[in-house]
Amino acid sequence: MKSLAKMLWIVTALLVLSFCIFAINLLWFRPWSLRLFFTKTFLEVFADQPESLTAHGFLERYGYRRHNAKLDDLSLAKQAGRYEKMRRVREQVEAYSGRNLSHQERLSLRVLKWYLDDALAGERFAFHDYPMNQLFGVQSETPDFLVNLHPLADGRDAGYYLSRLRDFPRKFAELEVAVRARAERGILPPKFVFVRVSQQICELLSKPPGENVLVVSFADRLKSLPKVDEAQRAGLIQEATRLVESGVYPAYERLLAMWEDLEKSASEDDGVWKLPDGDAYYAHLLKSQTSTSLTPEEIHQIGEQEVARIEREMRAILDSQEHEGRSVGEWLDTLSRDPRFLYPNTDAGRTQALARYKELTDEALAAAPRFFGRLPKAPMDVRRVPDFKEDTAPGAYYMPPALDGSRPGVFWINLRDMAEVEQWGMKTLTYHEAVPGHHFQLAIAGELEDVPVFRRTLWFTAYGEGWALYAEKLAEEMGLYPNDPYGSLGRLRAELFRSVRLVVDTGIHAKRWTRQQAITYMMEKTGMPEASVVSEIERYIVMPAQACTYKIGMLHLEKLRARAQARMGAAFDLRAFHDFLLGNGGLPLEILDEEFEEWVIGRIKREG
Repeated sequence: MKSLAKMLWIVTALLVLSFCIFAINLLWFRPWSLRLFFTKTFLEVFADQPESLTAHGFLERYGYRRHNAKLDDLSLAKQAGRYEKMRRVREQVEAYSGRNLSHQERLSLRVLKWYLDDALAGERFAFHDYPMNQLFGVQSETPDFLVNLHPLADGRDAGYYLSRLRDFPRKFAELEVAVRARAERGILPPKFVFVRVSQQICELLSKPPGENVLVVSFADRLKSLPKVDEAQRAGLIQEATRLVESGVYPAYERLLAMWEDLEKSASEDDGVWKLPDGDAYYAHLLKSQTSTSLTPEEIHQIGEQEVARIEREMRAILDSQEHEGRSVGEWLDTLSRDPRFLYPNTDAGRTQALARYKELTDEALAAAPRFFGRLPKAPMDVRRVPDFKEDTAPGAYYMPPALDGSRPGVFWINLRDMAEVEQWGMKTLTYHEAVPGHHFQLAIAGELEDVPVFRRTLWFTAYGEGWALYAEKLAEEMGLYPNDPYGSLGRLRAELFRSVRLVVDTGIHAKRWTRQQAITYMMEKTGMPEASVVSEIERYIVMPAQACTYKIGMLHLEKLRARAQARMGAAFDLRAFHDFLLGNGGLPLEILDEEFEEWVIGRIKREG
């Protein structure tokens, strides 16, 4: 009996020792398994913040949720540590490259290398961004995250929500240090950004704590929890109100005081050329965002050429509708205010618009099987942008579904002013943000099998926005603009809009255009309402180079399609081409080109 007990003890000790060796290897050294290496890399590099883990929904499938009790770490030490991790991972990548790997494993390593090399090339500009801005600043994204992404399925999640409210002061204190560190380096956003952000914070502080969106939305969501009774719900709401009053509001007040102090040093200059090594920073951003080597001047010229071409096509449609005699921009401005194409600026009008967007989504989904062999499994919802974000949020955007299936994809619509929702532009917006645009691209990527998690979540802007703009044009082939000249005009205006972006983004950040100069140019070319144009131009100022990715990416995908058709002839299958484009998740355009060559050669061989 003693010998058996001793044997069991030895076996147990060996198992524990083996696990410890495995864990130590996984955590501190290069894992033996490539799959484990990819998992470790995802957790260390791509989802090393609790809010990221919540958004991805990756660990929930394993029953782990403790990260849902914390907000992100914005400390300078965390930022430095992240670059150190990336350097270490980049060194480890090379050790796997010589192995006998599958195609997808090789592709995953190439994507990982590209991402790390790009990120590390940007380390010298680690302080060049604006963590507080009017569009996606920490001050607005944090409450938005809690309202829209924090899970609330049971009492445990409710407790984690309260923990995150307690964490506001710590996160905002780190944000203050990060903003001051940038200011010390001469990196401050333009003056208008200070005004917009101050307005956001003051609006949030203007309501009593119990009426704050962090409490109101929490209370509303608690109603759907069956195991939380009325007394418990009242206690949770009371605690949330107390935390907003005692911690959240004071954190915002301290942040606002710091912000107003820094505003005294802000300038009216808008482009990043004003920052230390600003030209080099913008060149890096263009390469990173477009995943090409195009220069600012080349992109500016492409934009001007595309604007001229699209204006000619729009001119033909306008003439066919007896709209001769005025410039394209002037007619678009007139049409944008035509009562025939507007909903009432009332709650009833907003309800009508949301219903129409849902109808357009359904129509696109019904037509999709003729153009796609693979469709997303995840559902998609159409929702209105929350009130507190309307003033500074874009006209629409898409949020992908959670990897664990707990949250659908969401097509968010900004209905702040129904004068901005022209009916003749609704189709194109739907096809870009929802179907077959971002929803198809991101939902299918999230559903890929036998690829690392980082491949299912990585975002390469030129690929992603290029696909969405390509999808707008594809919708015409799908028959979604039948006998609808104004709908086609809306599509062309959207393409014109993205081409104008090439001109104004490079104009602001490389050619030293002023904010007003860019606003005037965009209004003249697109005929968009001034409020919409101002919001867009201000977006490009705080997100340099991102606006260039749409058109550059679209042109790249169109060139790939033309090349495939030319080389494959009658054997070209459009459904197969789209499945190829979406079937590997997001890719830098350079790597997409390499994959395209292999795909075309493989298809030609199979067709004989």
